[in-house]
Amino acid sequence: MKGLVTMSEVVELVEQAFRAHGQGNYIMDPKFHIIIPRYGGEWEAMPSYLGEPESAACKWVAIRDKNREKYGLSTVISTIVYTDPETGFPLMICDGTYHTNMRTGASGAVSSKWLARKNSKSIGLVGAGGVAVGAIRSMACVGNYEEVKVWSRQKKNADAFVNKMQKEFEYKMVAVDNVKDAVDTDIVITSTLAMSPVVKDEWVSEGTHIAALGADMEGKQELEAKLLKRSRIFMDDAGQCVRDGEINVPLRKGELKIEDVVGTIGEVITGKKKGRITDRDITIFDSTGIALQDAAVITLEYKRALEKGVGIMKRMNGTGYADF
Repeated sequence: MKGLVTMSEVVELVEQAFRAHGQGNYIMDPKFHIIIPRYGGEWEAMPSYLGEPESAACKWVAIRDKNREKYGLSTVISTIVYTDPETGFPLMICDGTYHTNMRTGASGAVSSKWLARKNSKSIGLVGAGGVAVGAIRSMACVGNYEEVKVWSRQKKNADAFVNKMQKEFEYKMVAVDNVKDAVDTDIVITSTLAMSPVVKDEWVSEGTHIAALGADMEGKQELEAKLLKRSRIFMDDAGQCVRDGEINVPLRKGELKIEDVVGTIGEVITGKKKGRITDRDITIFDSTGIALQDAAVITLEYKRALEKGVGIMKRMNGTGYADF
């Protein structure tokens, strides 16, 4: 999967997916979960149909909190089945983990393009995993930045992230010891598994844009509710965000009302809603990760795989009734 598409192409396709969402040119239900407490994780199923570029895909996601420390595996492991929209025939079965980190990171970049201040120069990463890698690579496609601050619960992970990623970028990159330092930036991208707020309201200055990419399940929360109350909030999908997104806990506790949410990022892109109004606004993008992002990106990945001869050709299905 690596090398089939560029980050700029991923950013463009994710933006197209959000635009289609804003136009209603899609068919998608909120992602389906089953929780497995025994292993500290869950399964997710994410089918969707996208009108433009026309695509149909389903992503099967495994999330296991202990994978990295116990088995040296990714916390999130994904597999994608890309199908012909008309016949439903499976065209490609592929790894979705690298794909997911790219398209999730790209959602933060798209939100920054539409919601952050135009003169933003610094980025704070709260979380230093695969999504953060996708985020920092995609951010380079939408702006010119001078400094990146990186925080992780384990300082060694933030240090490793900086050592690896600094080679790709010219701007200053530093691992910080606390979240407060990380969010003292123009743009903040969070990608943790937090079940209680890690970003306090008092640490965030006026004018900051926050792409909250971590909360994707009931009970998860990265931002203090008071911060949400004084911000302009935009969702990727209302159905998912109310149940699983950054707003899910504050809504259930009565600390936030759905009326406090301005709309979706797709509505901003299509001109239906205003994003940032002044340079003093704090804007928040509540991203649960929607299946349309996968459907948009996998279309080009499939085309490139065929062009480059990547993968193994295998007929997975027979021709129909005659096989019986």
